[in-house]
Amino acid sequence: MVKAVWNGETIAESDTTVVVENNHYFPLESVRPGVLVASATTSVCPWKGTAGYYSVHAGGRENRDAAWYYAEPKAAAAEIRGRVAFWKGVEVG
Repeated sequence: MVKAVWNGETIAESDTTVVVENNHYFPLESVRPGVLVASATTSVCPWKGTAGYYSVHAGGRENRDAAWYYAEPKAAAAEIRGRVAFWKGVEVG
């Protein structure tokens, strides 16, 4: 089971993550409800497409843009549709 932990709280856990570029992409349904808050931030990856971001809320704190996802990934990254990955101090393992 892979877990994502931030601010002392488990925010996601799954045994079906997909690893792309050393990042675990968790199924959205494996993320604890109320943790992810939509952000206006976006970025573009040449082979995955346009990423959207979420801020992570846990333990009374916010970690801005600490999660990302590809709502409409390019064909080469189709396996990460409906999934989210973490960074910015979120411990995944």
